Amino acid sequence: MPIPEFVADLRAKIGPEHPLWLAGATAVIIRPRAGAAGDEVLLVRRSDNGVWSPVTGIVDPGEHPATAAVRESLEEAMVEVRVDRLVRLSVSPKIVHATGDRAQYCDLVFRCSWISGEAAVGDDESVDVAWFPVDALPEMPEHLSSRVAVAVADRPECELLVDGVALPIVGPSNVG
Repeated sequence: MPIPEFVADLRAKIGPEHPLWLAGATAVIIRPRAGAAGDEVLLVRRSDNGVWSPVTGIVDPGEHPATAAVRESLEEAMVEVRVDRLVRLSVSPKIVHATGDRAQYCDLVFRCSWISGEAAVGDDESVDVAWFPVDALPEMPEHLSSRVAVAVADRPECELLVDGVALPIVGPSNVG
């Protein structure tokens, strides 16, 4: 997995033992199933662990998270998408990567609609890309399958996930 240049620069200054707080974007890409009822979701099989996953990535400095979701979709899966809306905001547990780097992520999950492009592996972060019917998804770790589930459910509110509990954010009246 390539490390973003800004993360490498930070690591050079502070070392891998200090955890970084980073913004992540997840694009759950959905389109109508061709010739069948229902929708399908585009997933990538990660090269580092073989796990199927929605498109994910680190938000670059100065980049809007929704823009990162669009960029990552094109880089990883060779498809153009439209961000429909934010469906979840969550914070990952502290992670120690294979490189020894420590990080924690504020992840923004976006429901996205496929616009164009033939899905294909776009970079070395993935070894496969495929469309799956929403009722026949491959096995995924819960932290990834729950992102897909909340995007597919398409409820009107955004979900704030706090310690595994989903709190709906329906407007300014219940925030703050």
